[in-house]
Amino acid sequence: MSFRTKLDLIRPSPKWMRYLSGFLGLFIGALLAKITVKGRQHIPKKGPFIIASNHFNLIDAFFIVYALRRPIVFIAGSDQIIDWFNIWAVWLYGFIPANRTRLAPSTIKMASKSLKEGEILGIFPEGTIEGRGLRKPKPGVVYFSTMDKVPILPVSIYGLHESFWRYLIRGVRPKVIAQIGKPFGPYSLPKSKEKKEEILKVIGDKVMCRIAALLPSETHGIYTDDPSIEKYKQKNKGNLISKSFRKSK
Repeated sequence: MSFRTKLDLIRPSPKWMRYLSGFLGLFIGALLAKITVKGRQHIPKKGPFIIASNHFNLIDAFFIVYALRRPIVFIAGSDQIIDWFNIWAVWLYGFIPANRTRLAPSTIKMASKSLKEGEILGIFPEGTIEGRGLRKPKPGVVYFSTMDKVPILPVSIYGLHESFWRYLIRGVRPKVIAQIGKPFGPYSLPKSKEKKEEILKVIGDKVMCRIAALLPSETHGIYTDDPSIEKYKQKNKGNLISKSFRKSK
């Protein structure tokens, strides 16, 4: 059995196990990193909702769980390569496997089922880790939000400029900032296939700009100078966010 096939067979762990894993994560996170969380007041009191976050480091999901302190069902690419020292987290927490090129019916079914059961769905819209700048999103986050009529919660993770394990080897506790923005959506999609694809792209860009509003300007990537970012910063009280980033450098 290939390693990719094994990832295809992974499923989200039971909710109680994700609860316990989350508490373990709180302890490990506080021990190994200096984590600052801003915007917890924006977290909906109960699910379902979808988390949309940037993806600059392999263990971003860990810090999202730390920030929200609630069980999350993540969607992750089944074709990714995971180092042996990170595989334990994958097997412990689990995820919904996805084809990063095209949404498979099985992925849609599992994600929709999770949302209908009141779960929190975690998605990295960009789908991959490439550099330190935001990129165009895949349509999944918007698709699930419109299909199941649930809001989207923008989240940013920033502070790790290299592999987390390299920090540990050097005995350094990196400063990590998790920012949580105001939830938005859901949106409605037209029935026309052509218009639907166009609207998915437009809303997808809005999602990325809302994430950008929670990140320092040097990470905005292709969304640099987008005027809507400043508007979203004001909604999230951007003056406090900018102050946090200055302290983390």
